[in-house]
Amino acid sequence: MKVLIPTPLLSYTGVREVDAEGATLDAVLTDLDRRYPGIRFRVIDEQGRLRRHVRFFADGGQIFDPAHPLRADDTLVLVQALSGG
Repeated sequence: MKVLIPTPLLSYTGVREVDAEGATLDAVLTDLDRRYPGIRFRVIDEQGRLRRHVRFFADGGQIFDPAHPLRADDTLVLVQALSGG
């Protein structure tokens, strides 16, 4: 599947769009980490939960669970929240 990478994570991939495989969000993130070591920890915490400052979207909706099923033809979009003042 196609995965769209936010600017803060470009240091891992070097490009805004990458390919990954997996039947669930967690499996896709594991595959991304195999290809781009360290990226998974930036979006998943030590307890395996989605980090609060990252949002995941696929198939027209937001994903809230790492076990969420994905299809090979989905586009997964990672969005990282911005903060500041």
